[in-house]
Amino acid sequence: MKITSVDIFYLTTGKPSVDNTPWNPTVVRINTDEGISGYGEIGLAYGQAGKAAYGMVQDFAELIIGMDPMNNEEIWEKIFRTTFWGMGGGTVIFAGISAIDIALWDIKGKALGVPCYQLLGGKTNRKLRAYASQIQFDWGPKCAPLVKPEQYAEAARKAMAEGYTCIKVDPVGFNLKGQWMGWSNYGILEYDQLKIAVDRVQAIREAGGPKLDIIIELHSLTDTNSAIQLGRELESLRCFYYEEPTLPLNAGSMKEIARNIKIPVASGERIYSRWGYRPFFEDRSLQVIQPDLGNCGGISEGKKICDMAHIYDIGVQLHICGGPIATAAALQLEAVIPNFLIHEHHAAALLPENIGLCKYDYQPKDGYFEIPDLPGIGQELSEEAMKKAITAVVK
Repeated sequence: MKITSVDIFYLTTGKPSVDNTPWNPTVVRINTDEGISGYGEIGLAYGQAGKAAYGMVQDFAELIIGMDPMNNEEIWEKIFRTTFWGMGGGTVIFAGISAIDIALWDIKGKALGVPCYQLLGGKTNRKLRAYASQIQFDWGPKCAPLVKPEQYAEAARKAMAEGYTCIKVDPVGFNLKGQWMGWSNYGILEYDQLKIAVDRVQAIREAGGPKLDIIIELHSLTDTNSAIQLGRELESLRCFYYEEPTLPLNAGSMKEIARNIKIPVASGERIYSRWGYRPFFEDRSLQVIQPDLGNCGGISEGKKICDMAHIYDIGVQLHICGGPIATAAALQLEAVIPNFLIHEHHAAALLPENIGLCKYDYQPKDGYFEIPDLPGIGQELSEEAMKKAITAVVK
């Protein structure tokens, strides 16, 4: 089997963003001379990197035409080592590698007639606990900025009514006027910032009762000082873990936070490859890792990262904030790894605009995902999404 062409789809029919952040999932389709095609998604659906990754994967696609798609390790190493910039790593480099790698696993599963989890070692987990992610945008088929603590409580109730026993919230992202990043969260938090953040989480705790698990998301909007300050205030509210309390470029800062609060610390959506995770494993500054298969290096690298984490007794929650192909790929790996903790089900995955991007709609039931059994990753783009996409073809 040989790779004959690669299609890159910059999707334009995704969700409208509540904070005016661009939202364009980018999907790669690798085609072969045996008529089998595989899909993979770049993990940069939001923010200001989508067009860069769209270009990056076109450059990488030129390297793999004529290669055997079943040799995904060979292809991974070729892109990483022969592109000069590959071994320097970085967001866009690894995003391009990731989408190609996921598509290759999809081809392999389809060629052999089995879901990818069978090729990765088989099921360790029969069903996957999920949490309702980012309820500061509300929960349901529409997004809206939430400001008042009682709004946060109501969003938590909506998620719990659907069977979720865990939610995630960013309590500092919206200021008192409903503006995202409308105030600085660096340094030392002012009284109003600290109080509203704690009040929002307190309202969720009161609405959810003692059994609800609450993940605190900070999007690296805080720094070492403000993260420690807020974390100490939240300790009494039994938070499940504390996500991205600071940016991951300084492992020492993450370690300082972890040593000064009594909440497990998590990070990973902006950490790429085994090399990127290594310092966090060695100094035990993270108790939960959150690699995104669309930018950490794909399924191949994601499996290696998760296996490394297992050595250090570190749990895994894959980061998933993209289109349905990102969800499908994550479910395949989560079924396999023994240190799986919980699946992120983002508020964006509920929106009709995003559901319509693909053929199948995978949603949890009573807070748990069943694992798709279709060959490969079990997901493909819809004809409508491909028709409206900005498309590049590499032959």
